[in-house]
Amino acid sequence: MQVLIADDHALFRESLKSLLEAHEVHVVGEAGNGREAIEKAWLLKPQIVLMDLTMPEMDGLEATRRLSAELPEVKVVVLTASDDDSKLFEAIKSGAKGYLLKDLEAQRFLTLLRGVERGEPALSPALARRLLEEFSDGPRESRRPSRSPDALTEREQEVLELMGTGVTSNRKLAESLGVSQNTVKFHIRNILDKLHLHNRAEVVAYAFREGLLEADPGTA
Repeated sequence: MQVLIADDHALFRESLKSLLEAHEVHVVGEAGNGREAIEKAWLLKPQIVLMDLTMPEMDGLEATRRLSAELPEVKVVVLTASDDDSKLFEAIKSGAKGYLLKDLEAQRFLTLLRGVERGEPALSPALARRLLEEFSDGPRESRRPSRSPDALTEREQEVLELMGTGVTSNRKLAESLGVSQNTVKFHIRNILDKLHLHNRAEVVAYAFREGLLEADPGTA
């Protein structure tokens, strides 16, 4: 796994780099602000950019939006001290593949990061609940879909429903559906394309927001 670290605190970057490299994650570069993160992403082509939110010159949200548009193959994971709901929601809408807090336990952080490499969203259970609650708020009558779910096949709808219950890894989806992981990847790519979305976190949020899935009362 090749990672670019974007954070304006040199000491934090160094500590994070040491942690990652101790677990055989290759840190290809570092950036001290959002503008530098974009430049180095173009130059170094990392698989994942770990993006802080509060940085000089260009903040992490703007850099995430730019990277998602310009280099969609590069996966941005926000790594921040801010658990502000508005930042979480905006980061996901901007194309981030995950949102992790800096006080996360190291082993859990590494597990989630490796999940991103496999195409899974990196969200702690608490943040995932807040994301789903936000996008499932309000009466269904007031929601106006900007994309049509009618284009989804029956199998794609089934994949969507499973993802809405928290099953997001290719392996678990494949086991639940009785198909190969490559087939799962094919269905997810079709869902993303048909709904004009960028990642799995956006798919789940969209499904709840548009009333395609019912929020689990246990998460409210």
